[in-house]
Amino acid sequence: MINKLHRDLKAILERDPAAQGMFAAMFLYPSFHVLLFYRIAHPLWKWNFKFLSRTLMLFARWLTGIDIHPQAKIGAGLFIDHGMGVVIGQTSTIGENVTLYHGVTLGGVNPAENSSEQRNQKRHPTIGDNVIIGAGAQILGPITVDKCARVGGNSVVTKDIGQGITVVGVPAKPIAKRRADESFTPYAISDMTATDQTEKTLEWLSQQISELQQQIKILQEHRSDDTISKLPDAKIHKKIVTSKHENK
Repeated sequence: MINKLHRDLKAILERDPAAQGMFAAMFLYPSFHVLLFYRIAHPLWKWNFKFLSRTLMLFARWLTGIDIHPQAKIGAGLFIDHGMGVVIGQTSTIGENVTLYHGVTLGGVNPAENSSEQRNQKRHPTIGDNVIIGAGAQILGPITVDKCARVGGNSVVTKDIGQGITVVGVPAKPIAKRRADESFTPYAISDMTATDQTEKTLEWLSQQISELQQQIKILQEHRSDDTISKLPDAKIHKKIVTSKHENK
């Protein structure tokens, strides 16, 4: 337990540029506080002191705003940056050197439906080593997020994620396989290309508007009368079409 707590402290120093030494990490970081309670509560749960174990984690939630079930399995080196609103469900498994940002949920799917049948079943995700999960992301169900994967902020993940894959969106979709030299932005994906359908649509509309403006300019320059220039923009296309039919 002591070794794991030491690695939890080192994770803060290694991954947060605002950290100002071991003493500050120990006393000022909710990530370490909640893991300190968890490292005590988890063995108590396994030894069947379940009420005491849950009581400790309830106090930890009041103190930190982070909700961890004592049965969850968490490896060494976890860093919960900022922390507020993080939920780690009962059957969750987290590997080593994982980073979670605020608002992350490792939850089940429809836990309120047939809850009695879901007891003693694997309901929550398994997170591999060296995974980063961005702020507000939800990882739902007994799925696997393999090692070195990245989940963008506010994504909703309901399917397995392969090793080294970066996913974003609702529902989350893969955008790239991680390279060794690739950086990751946990609040949003800063290096996305224009593959999103909405962005494509906006680009197409912008292009169409530009082309229409050019056509209107040409028509205004070549027509002897100035009726087109006096019409509202919305009626220009109708006027052009009418003129074409009259010429025929």
